[in-house]
Amino acid sequence: MTDDATPDPGAPALHRRRPRYRGKHPRQFAEKYKEHDPEHYSADVAKVLAAGKTPAGMHRPIMVAEIVEVLEPRPGDVAVDCTLGYGGHAREILARIQLGGRLLGLDTDPIELPKTETRLRALGFGPESLSIMRTNFAGLAKILATAAVSGADLILADLGVSSMQLDNPARGFSFKVEGPLDMRMNPRRGEPASRLLENITPAGLAALLEENADEPHSSRLAEALAGGAFSTTTGLTDAIRRRLPNLRAEDRELSVRRVFQALRIAVNDEFSALETFLRSLPSCLNPDGRVAILSFHSGEDRRIKKAFEKGRREGQYAEIAQDVIRPTAAECRANPRCTAAKLRWARRAPVAMH
Repeated sequence: MTDDATPDPGAPALHRRRPRYRGKHPRQFAEKYKEHDPEHYSADVAKVLAAGKTPAGMHRPIMVAEIVEVLEPRPGDVAVDCTLGYGGHAREILARIQLGGRLLGLDTDPIELPKTETRLRALGFGPESLSIMRTNFAGLAKILATAAVSGADLILADLGVSSMQLDNPARGFSFKVEGPLDMRMNPRRGEPASRLLENITPAGLAALLEENADEPHSSRLAEALAGGAFSTTTGLTDAIRRRLPNLRAEDRELSVRRVFQALRIAVNDEFSALETFLRSLPSCLNPDGRVAILSFHSGEDRRIKKAFEKGRREGQYAEIAQDVIRPTAAECRANPRCTAAKLRWARRAPVAMH
């Protein structure tokens, strides 16, 4: 007989009930157990996807067919996914560069990156075909040297915020639910959006809102928000709405979105990282190498277009996209989060410039 306080190693494991949630369906992000464990609830997750929604904690890769078409991944290629995210694009590329191909996946997010690596490893992509590094793509040239890669045959950068980051209130990216006003892609580095607002001047914030989001009410909003103590996403959202009482509700919500976008770009220094990446990009591609960049903001697209046009004039690129590629109407209906997406591509000159 065993002592009451000592578990019997031969006894069957006790069944643990899932914690109960309020109401008929789970509402809070942390309670959405099916979406957090999609492999065990695939039928339920499929219903959410079929309804044109993205399950909490998941991300639907955007314009996969278009990206595969312009990048033309082939067996043996060396590929770089500069913004690995949930791994949806990487999975499609990896399947096409086998056998002998290698993909280098980069991401700065210390919370989501280990989850993505686990998913991709479970699909059979071992270290010989998939290398993962937690780093910013701005330093791509140095990253390739560290990974002993002389050049890439194809490079992908998806500049959007992932659904996993948006859906998690603790990350502070979304104005729809309350969370700390953070917005950092890497919560272990830099300062959160709340600190930025505390320290910025009205003139500085107005300029930031114009540059990062083309916000038409930048001056009015800057006067109300600069120097303010906003610890939560909902606190900031309410302050924006109060400052624009005479706007139509939909226009007011657009301003909320633009303020959040502008702060996220500033907190993560996204434009600076993109410009550094674009400058070094041609030298990171092998002759005839292909690059595709997905953007979601006019400021991003403008920088990409100018860099590609400059590279074409200087002979670094043999070919570039003449027009931006947009998601199809069918994809927008199935995944509304992709409606702002813009895709541009370029192909390196056949002979490397010296």
